Amino acid sequence: MTSPSPDHRLTERPVLDVDHIHPAVRGYVANLHGDIVREVQAAVAAHPVVVVGMGMNPMPKRARKALDEAGVSYHYMEYGNYLNTWRQRNALKLWTGWPTFPMVF
Repeated sequence: MTSPSPDHRLTERPVLDVDHIHPAVRGYVANLHGDIVREVQAAVAAHPVVVVGMGMNPMPKRARKALDEAGVSYHYMEYGNYLNTWRQRNALKLWTGWPTFPMVF
């Protein structure tokens, strides 16, 4: 596995323009599980590093282990597992544009 070059930059993910969402459902989409999004936003505002994960997924555990080994303190938030709360996690995926966990802010 090779490391990204020093000039590697994150690329922006394309996001569907709101004009392409039918007006009858825009409010529903915008507010879908907004409580979880607001909870993560508040944590990001309150902590230098936030890790969002889910149970039964080994990748959030690996991210936390790497942060622990690097001596980086973080706030961890967990939302369900593969078998439940997937709809709530989808709100986070829509908000961030990132489809997998962990999410590290």
